[in-house]
Parts: sequence; structure tokens; C-alpha cells
Amino acid sequence: MNALKQLLCTRNQLLGNKHHFTGQMNKVKLHSQEQEVVIALGSNVGNRVDNFNEALQLMKKAGIHIKRHACLYETAPAYVTDQAHFLNSAVRAVTKHGPHELLVALKKIGKDMGCTNGLRYGPRPIDLDILFYGQFNVCSDILTIPNERIWEHPFVMAPLMDLLGSAVDSDTVSCWHSFSGHSCGLSETWERMGGESLIGKGGLKRVLPIGNGLLDWSQKTSVMGFLNLAPDSFSDGGKLLISVKEELSRLVPVLEAFIRMPEVEGKLVSVDTYHSEVASEAVRRGAHLVNDVSAGKLDSNMFKIGSELHLRVRDAELSGIPAWRIILDPGPGFSKKTEDNLDILMGLPDIRAEIAKNSLAISHAPVLIGPSRKRFLGDICSCSAAKRSCNCCCCHRQCSGWS
Repeated sequence: MNALKQLLCTRNQLLGNKHHFTGQMNKVKLHSQEQEVVIALGSNVGNRVDNFNEALQLMKKAGIHIKRHACLYETAPAYVTDQAHFLNSAVRAVTKHGPHELLVALKKIGKDMGCTNGLRYGPRPIDLDILFYGQFNVCSDILTIPNERIWEHPFVMAPLMDLLGSAVDSDTVSCWHSFSGHSCGLSETWERMGGESLIGKGGLKRVLPIGNGLLDWSQKTSVMGFLNLAPDSFSDGGKLLISVKEELSRLVPVLEAFIRMPEVEGKLVSVDTYHSEVASEAVRRGAHLVNDVSAGKLDSNMFKIGSELHLRVRDAELSGIPAWRIILDPGPGFSKKTEDNLDILMGLPDIRAEIAKNSLAISHAPVLIGPSRKRFLGDICSCSAAKRSCNCCCCHRQCSGWS
């Protein structure tokens, strides 16, 4: 064991952890209970998002049950800089594997996905590192936990911080904080690095995978236009629900023509529907997003479709849909009073803060606000739908500053 590893082991022992491994043969019997772990993910070869999806599935099959996902970050390479940018993230999971067994399982996943013993810190389709293992320190010739890279790089700390924030966090999480050596725990470590001010700078971008691309929403607010295909207004009419067949007959011809337009190339297309059949067909024909305004209540199969297509559904995180696939929509306008809508729009920062109590990752998700020509804007200024353009512009501008 080299001198650096000895120092790291000594440091970790002094930071308040009650349990300690000194080698592969000196193990505590852990198989009777699950341990909570944090695993970092990285990829810069091939389709990086697909690599992450495959790794998550293989971890599940290997007895590593994921409970939380961090956001997704595109980052500049470290150490070996002459290579493609990485995607980085992290997950919180539970497993009955011992720490060295877990390492073996993760290395097998890497090998199955095409990793080789090439250049250290060089290009690779997947990189899986154990950051924390329960309340344990692990120091052996092949494994050091907490991982020594945690304290060095924002691309490790940013996803790790996303996994915090819960009113029910256990003593295990308190122990992780103690590993940092700071009185305020990991939060202080992150803030000393620069914290949220680092996002969007120095090769660290928080991104959302949509279609074949990555959306970086941190620099500016994006504008979404909409096209109403219903002969009656979805706001003032729509009293009678239409069939799947009727909805497809309205949608498919327009969607196919729309996707072929040169002006649409490189743009994202979202389809509003609460029918799982329509959602599946829309994505098959080129839509990137599906917005189910009923949250799955009108078609129970929407949850299955949403999971398969990595879309926003209720209880998405617990269903295995990563936080990096989620867009928040507070839903102003739908079945709400004018006062309720104003509370939502003016309370967007409070909404994020409340979400952060349970998941920092979800609190960082992009927010979609759709107030355009909604009735509450007319109520405020006593104007018809046709004369609400100025109201809409003012509302959009204000929301872009709040969200």
C-alpha cells in the first residue's frame, strides 16, 4: 500500500466513522442487511446517455437497487485532457454486497459494456466509482472509501450534492457529511469549491437529454410555442372527451408535416395528450416530449409508456426514471382560481426551496411555465383571450426571472 493511500486511510479514520475495513479478508458480515451506497457514473465514448441507461439496468440486475438519481452534467475531461467531454452523474442505492463484492460487480458491468484496461483517466464508455459505502471506511490495496476524488473535482461534488436533501435522511448521510472534515459537512465542501456558481462555467454544465441532444437551460430561458389542433378551445371548451382514434386522426397528419419542415430541424417537439396510445405513436413519429396534463389519472398505461420513453410521470424517481429526465410543471391555469395561479407564479422560488427539502436534484430541474392566454390573465386585466398578448409577455418575462 503506497504512502498516499495510507494517509487517506488515516484521514478517513479520524473523521468520525465507526466502521473500518483494512483489507479484503478483514470483512464485517453485511449480507444480513442492506447498505446505502453512492456510486458515481461517467462516460465519454459512444452514446453517453444510452451508456448510463444500460449501466443503471445492469446495476439493478446485479443487486444494486437505485433509490435516487442526481442531475446530469456535461464536463470537461480531467487529467487526460485530449479526449471528448464526459457526462457525469451519481446515484444513491442499497445493496447487500460487501464493498469489495460491489467493486467486482461494478467492474463486471464496465467490462460487459466494453471497458478495457487502457489509459488511466482515458476515454471509456462507462466509469463506475463507489463514493460512499454505508458508514464504513474501506482502505485496501484495491479500494478506498470514501473515494479520494470526492474532494478534488466539481464534476464529482455536483452530482453528489444532488443526492442530498431529505427530511428522512439517516445517520448514514450524517456520517457522509462527517467525512468532509468540515463543520457544515459536504455543503461546506461544495461551497468552498464555488457551489452553484460553477454550473455553466469551467466545463461544468447541467443538462437535460432530449431526443439525440443535450439541452443546457442554465444560460437563458427558452420559449415554447403551441399549436392547438382541436376545433374547440382546450381552455374554454373540451367538455366532451374525444376517442383515441379521433385524437390520432387530428395529430398524425399535422405532426408528420410539422417534423418535415426545415424550420423545425433542431427544435424540440412536445405533444399534449392523456392517452398512452397517442403518446407512443407521437414519439414513434418524431415527438421528443409528451405532456400528460392528467398525470396518468385518465389512462393508467401512461405510467408504463412514460417509463419506457423516459418521460415525466408521477413518482418518476421511485419508478426508476432519473432526475435528469424530469421537467417541473406547476400547471398554472388548470382548475385553479386566479389567486391560486398568482400564488404559483410568484412563489416559484418557494416551490424550488420546498422541493429541495426532499431532493436537491429535482429542485434543480428545469421549470416549464405555460400561462399563455390563460383565463386568469384576462381576469386580472378584464380582457378577452384575443387581447391577452401584452399580459402574456409581461407574465413570461417575470417568470423567467423567478424560475
